[in-house]
Amino acid sequence: MLPHRFLRRLAATALLLLFVASPTSAHEGHAAEPAAAAPARPRIAIHSELYEVVAVREAPDRLRIWLDRFEDNTPVTDARLEVTLGEQALLATPEPNGTYLLASPLLARTGEPLDLVFSITGAPDGDDLQTGAMPVLPVPDPHAGPFEDPWHAAWETLSHQPWLVGGGGALIGLAAGLALARPRRRARRAIAAAALLLALSPMTSRADAGHDHDERGAAGVDAPSRLPDGMVFLPKVSQRLLEVRTVTLREETASRTVTMVGRIVADPNRGGLAQSISGGRIVTPEGGLPRLGQAVHRGQVLAIVEPAIPVADQATIAERSGDIEQQIATAEARLLRARNLAASGAGTRVQVSDTLIELEGLRRRRALLAQNRVAPEVIRAPADGVVASSRAVAGQVVAAQDVLFQIVDPAGLWVEALVFGGDAAMDLRAASASVRGSQPMRLELQGFGRAVQQGATLAQFRVEAPPAGLSLGQPVTVVALIADPIRGLILPRAAVVRAANGEQVVWLHVEPETFAAAPVRVETLDAARVLVVAGLAAGERVVVQGAGLVNQIR
Repeated sequence: MLPHRFLRRLAATALLLLFVASPTSAHEGHAAEPAAAAPARPRIAIHSELYEVVAVREAPDRLRIWLDRFEDNTPVTDARLEVTLGEQALLATPEPNGTYLLASPLLARTGEPLDLVFSITGAPDGDDLQTGAMPVLPVPDPHAGPFEDPWHAAWETLSHQPWLVGGGGALIGLAAGLALARPRRRARRAIAAAALLLALSPMTSRADAGHDHDERGAAGVDAPSRLPDGMVFLPKVSQRLLEVRTVTLREETASRTVTMVGRIVADPNRGGLAQSISGGRIVTPEGGLPRLGQAVHRGQVLAIVEPAIPVADQATIAERSGDIEQQIATAEARLLRARNLAASGAGTRVQVSDTLIELEGLRRRRALLAQNRVAPEVIRAPADGVVASSRAVAGQVVAAQDVLFQIVDPAGLWVEALVFGGDAAMDLRAASASVRGSQPMRLELQGFGRAVQQGATLAQFRVEAPPAGLSLGQPVTVVALIADPIRGLILPRAAVVRAANGEQVVWLHVEPETFAAAPVRVETLDAARVLVVAGLAAGERVVVQGAGLVNQIR
């Protein structure tokens, strides 16, 4: 008979092998992860040249229906949708979420597919008729029950695990040997441990297999997923949430463009600057200084500038003033003597006239000298418009040629832009300008300079019907046509995305809920559009909104 110590070691070794091998087998059963599969819920996905119809079975007697335009994938929520099943016509009810709900006991028929006819009337693109077959609803098994015997399941698992059969037999033999050696307490414990391990091992494997089954079920729910062939399954409910929109490719005519950086300037014939010629101290005119944005008219007094006279000039003026006063006094004395002599007959009237003329000239010189010393400079508006900028404050001292006011006509604004490359400037056809957050403005080319400034040519455009809120000096983005029109497939720039391997792709809407990536080669037309050079053909439907979100689905 074997020693008791040897039997205990043998039992420990068997237990260790059993627990080491059990998770390995369970892990092998768990490691077989299935690929992403099609949706689990039965559905119909059909389309015509006008509409797409997707009907999903939410319950045996209820269908959820999505109706979208085929052209751009926009939802159709205001149509009358009638579904014919056999000889029975059923009306689908519009739901607040933009879908249609069809509920009828006729939908719960089992054992055969349901042929449905969808009649669409009252929709914006016209009436339509589509047919489809709903997959077979399985017949419930009357013998199947919700409860499964765990011991039976364990034994079924055990029968498919050879290592468990061998390990279980060895463990039972070990328990029997211990029972022969110690028929009392230790034997009972050994037999109980063996039975417990035999019960737990297959149940553990069964539980892990059930976990793998749950993962398989989770992979088949109606959720966005990347299919094994690289396509993307995107259910209609997700398309609505992501606002996926498409276009059908058609050949169009477009022109290549150039993008320029420009700024808003004033029309030189409908505005101007108000400057001081001599400088001095600003005095408020009657009515006050104009405020920003105030409307003014041509010739209106904007400010008064009192000239500042230096000390040296004041001394010179005082000296000249004194000299003139002295000359006036002398002329008045000669005029008095000439009149006396003429009255007595000793003189002539010619002397009186000459002296009088000289005196009048001296008096005018004195008046002009006094006027130049104290007469202020009046600043007037050069044109009709509004005050765009003001740098005048009462009491402010300004120098000659300082700009005090800028007058601009809001209806007469231009754009100055730099065009790099002399040939590009000569080929300008039409242009538009945009400010961040506003609608593009149409521009009319006025001309461009013949001098190159830092490698660029200055072009000027007139803004047609300028919108409110534009400010002088405001930066704008100018897009101008520089080439003859070309014909081809044109897409928004947002439709082209980068795949995982770095190549440029677009997403094609091949089925109502299926999208496929197509590599393309494009050329830039402008900031918002590209020209498809290779990879696509006319008639294909391309995702133009939400392509980046579709590209991220894994």
